[in-house]
Amino acid sequence: MSPPVLNAGPDCTVKKVVWGMMEMFQLHRFLAALGFAAAFALMLPTSALAYGPHDGLSCEGCHAPHAAKGDFIFAVGPNTKDVNARTGQPEAGTTALCLGCHQDSANGGLGVKPIASHVSHPYGLNVVNSHVANVPSGLLENGNFGCMACHDPHPSNPNYKYLRVDTSGGKDMARFCTSCHEMKAAADESQGTKFFTSMDESKPRDALLSVPAIRPEGSAAPQESAPAAQPAKPAKRTR
Repeated sequence: MSPPVLNAGPDCTVKKVVWGMMEMFQLHRFLAALGFAAAFALMLPTSALAYGPHDGLSCEGCHAPHAAKGDFIFAVGPNTKDVNARTGQPEAGTTALCLGCHQDSANGGLGVKPIASHVSHPYGLNVVNSHVANVPSGLLENGNFGCMACHDPHPSNPNYKYLRVDTSGGKDMARFCTSCHEMKAAADESQGTKFFTSMDESKPRDALLSVPAIRPEGSAAPQESAPAAQPAKPAKRTR
């Protein structure tokens, strides 16, 4: 807001005073709004300021110890209505539990950040094409590639979007992607990758699970190359 043009005259001083009062009023309004926002933020529980929506839930937000509707004493029933666009089959296992919330109501979910399989990274796969991805065995659920191959949804997971791999807050997504697509990575990007897991209570809280890459079913273990054959020595002549 620009100050008005003040013409020289006897009322010029009055106009300056009025304009100054208007500026002070605007400043007070701004400071009041800023103070209200800060006070509101301080009143929020810490969980409301956490990274992901799961952090704002208690254990019973996902689990119902005495009124379970699914495996893992889940409080929400598995989504058996949604059909995977790639497989043509309903989901199963933990993926069906995830989609009990993370799918729209028309497809059997609760509409919480719904996802669509036809525009998402493949999931719900019983078989992984080894030419496309070499998935570490510890990320599979009974051989199935589901939601928890990429995500560990418990609040103890500090990683960006609850990914199983630390991506420095999403700034190094290549480290996550190349844990399964190693041949597409720079030589140093997938070295020593660690995978977060909250599913093993026998490990220390800060432990990370390092899992080996699997080989396609039926393939043989890589063999060490045999030493090059030495040229045969000429036979000794007999007299």
